Amino acid sequence: MKYPHCLVDFYDHPNQIYIGGDIDGHWAVITHPCPSCHRISLTLQSGSHLKQEGRGSQQPGVFAGLQGMTKEGMIRPKGSNRRPCAIELPKEFSCDYAEACLVLPDSAKAAAALGRRCLQNLLRDFVKVKPGNLADEIQQVIDTGKLPSDLSESIDAIRNVGNFAAHPMKSQHSGEILDVLPGEAEWTIDVLEELFDFYFVRPTQRQKKREALDQKLKEAGKPTMK
Repeated sequence: MKYPHCLVDFYDHPNQIYIGGDIDGHWAVITHPCPSCHRISLTLQSGSHLKQEGRGSQQPGVFAGLQGMTKEGMIRPKGSNRRPCAIELPKEFSCDYAEACLVLPDSAKAAAALGRRCLQNLLRDFVKVKPGNLADEIQQVIDTGKLPSDLSESIDAIRNVGNFAAHPMKSQHSGEILDVLPGEAEWTIDVLEELFDFYFVRPTQRQKKREALDQKLKEAGKPTMK
């Protein structure tokens, strides 16, 4: 696995430290030391009860782990479990995407708003749809027929997940902080990743492969690809 501070591969030897219990369950912190950058990452866990085997107890530092896991999130360094932005992705889209991923564990409403804004900017600035509300803009890109069928279905589902009909403001103001349905923010981010791959990553990879092949053909004295 890669260490979240320096992104260097390392052998993980976590240390679990019990914090205490309250009406929401039991809480522990898992520390991950990095031999490369000498920093420690911290992950907060909560569970419904303590493990009973071994030396499990409620004393700090003498603790066998949690069972009935209800929540887990990294608290140092602050980050997300989503994949990082592809290097091919233009900055005008990567900023909103990265921020949506960052705030997702804390606020699905904010993440969904940032995700919708990023999607609308992508459709307007890159795909060049006619500006309107987000629902109409999604329909425009579907109507072009240029998206693969699975990706077309994925982006179309954003309107259903977002329930635009029940919340008209959501389709008119993509950045509004509004109530979201379970999974809406995650779905929007998932679709963004698929669109980024389709519009930016794969074309760049194809171009690089073509250039490499042309170079080999040139070295062999053969004509390059047309």
